[in-house]
Amino acid sequence: MTNSIGNPNGATSVLRQHSTLFMIEGIVLVVLGVLAVAVPQIATLAVTIFLGWLFVISGVVGLATSFMARGAPGFWWALLSGVVAIVAGVILIASPVQGALSLTFVLVALFLLQGIATVMYAIAHRRQLSGRWAFMLCSGFITLALAVTIIAGLPATAGWALGLLVGIDLVFGGFALIAMAAAAKHTA
Repeated sequence: MTNSIGNPNGATSVLRQHSTLFMIEGIVLVVLGVLAVAVPQIATLAVTIFLGWLFVISGVVGLATSFMARGAPGFWWALLSGVVAIVAGVILIASPVQGALSLTFVLVALFLLQGIATVMYAIAHRRQLSGRWAFMLCSGFITLALAVTIIAGLPATAGWALGLLVGIDLVFGGFALIAMAAAAKHTA
């Protein structure tokens, strides 16, 4: 039996065969992304509640696994981890607005650290005379500007920042799928 993953022609054939499904998925992602960008407050609450449920479920599974493997090393740490996940999840579900604020602080910290690291990376590339380092520098400054914009608008920005970023991600992911599906459909 031939594996289509290892065979470029087989993978192209599979992509072409299912290009309509990929196109539909891409369109759905773009529509959901546009909705999230249009109403980022609702998307932010949805993301917060979804994360809350993920934490609750992972905590319950962690507790069950811990109790089934009571004799394993680190039992108490695993138990504590499960309880913390459940508590964090319940807090996010019960109070999504405050949860969104907390998640926004995490997002700001990520943007600040990522922006600084990207700027430093660009400067290191400049010293090595690599081409296009200015694009990396610009990217780092944009990331820092996003962090400053979110910080300056707190707590109001917590209501829309997560939803807007998830929406943008969905739109780009959807367009990528649409482009892939279109290319696969037209590949001979």
